[in-house]
Amino acid sequence: MNPQAIELNNIIVTHNRIVLKLLTKRGKNIFFPKKGILGQTADAKGKKINATIGIAVEDDSSPMRLPSLEKQININPSLAFPYAPSFGRPDIRTKWKEKIYEKNPSLKGKEISLPIVTNALTHALSTTAYMFLRKKDTLLVSDLFWGNYNLIFTHAYGSQISKFSLFEGDKFNLQSFRESVQNIKSKKKVILLNFPNNPTGYTPTMDETESIIKILKEDADQGNRLVVILDDAYFGLVYQEGIARESIFARLADLHENLLAVKVDGPTKEDYVWGFRVGFITYGIKNGTKELYGALESKTAGAVRGNISNACNLSQSLLLQAFSSPTYHKEKTEKYKILKARYDKVKEVLSNKKYEPYFKAYPFNSGYFMCVKLKEGLDGEQIRRILLDKYDTGLINLNNVFRIAFSAAAEKDIPQLFENIYLACQDVEKM
Repeated sequence: MNPQAIELNNIIVTHNRIVLKLLTKRGKNIFFPKKGILGQTADAKGKKINATIGIAVEDDSSPMRLPSLEKQININPSLAFPYAPSFGRPDIRTKWKEKIYEKNPSLKGKEISLPIVTNALTHALSTTAYMFLRKKDTLLVSDLFWGNYNLIFTHAYGSQISKFSLFEGDKFNLQSFRESVQNIKSKKKVILLNFPNNPTGYTPTMDETESIIKILKEDADQGNRLVVILDDAYFGLVYQEGIARESIFARLADLHENLLAVKVDGPTKEDYVWGFRVGFITYGIKNGTKELYGALESKTAGAVRGNISNACNLSQSLLLQAFSSPTYHKEKTEKYKILKARYDKVKEVLSNKKYEPYFKAYPFNSGYFMCVKLKEGLDGEQIRRILLDKYDTGLINLNNVFRIAFSAAAEKDIPQLFENIYLACQDVEKM
């Protein structure tokens, strides 16, 4: 093992030996190199002649760039063309941490890590698996989950996905969650919670959230070691009263010395910048210290460097400018209102009892999506094809559950969307 990895592991053991046990062999071996090329480059920073960095520069030492590209970007070239650090730009890391505290008041007074920048949330989840999931480890998720989890956790890292039932009637299935957590045989347990949920658009109520936290604490109290990953891709997009508006991370960040909370989030969905590819990984654990978090940050940045080197500098710079804009919050409110109006229209349309013989909605209260389950005997793929060919309508079929992205449908089109599903179901029934 590299001495720099050993040094980081020793820091982790000193501050919380459970965290070291949570790391995979890869996680224990990884480090961010402070020596070698990167160390020598850091030594030369600010020198009059610096022939260490791996970019080309103009004679005035500014980044070399093509005028045809530069004229398209209204930003200082130094914020666009050079590499960003593997940790992410220091200014956006600090700003995102501030925003986490602002959006989650329950975090006040709790110490969390400085976020590490990733190439959006998929890469953040993959990096988290690199750090904490071994081959054949079990990852507990809900039975309704984003299909890309299979590629990330199972096919890429060889982990086994175990599922709990997300719903019992129109509520979160606390009994299934409790039993599923308890039934993981290993003392190390990795659990992924995704709220608002993709594909269902469900976020637990305040009472349900308290029960989830209680279940996790009880398991940690029994001496089990937990990594709880919070996939907060759709954070903030909650449309009903009584629903948890803070991330569960805020409560888990100092819940127990045996529970490491890993917040995976970013502006992709929150700020409508899907193509910018910027995400964050943030850690929280009871009695977490700056030294412990610093070691985890270095390991995570090492994993980023060893995989993609670094995330896009231009995207980070543009986002940072937007976050500082005096109109930023007003603009976000305006977009939120559009999505909520679409959500409200879906609720209104589905109040019509005529749809019940053909499909029923799963509970939904947030996010970009909602799902309807087809009645027994209907073929979802057959209906999906009819919707495409006859009704000029596209949606996602997930084993006779239709995922409907109301985020991508104009409010005026939502009544027709569900009417088309209704008509297509009737067409199949008549066949």
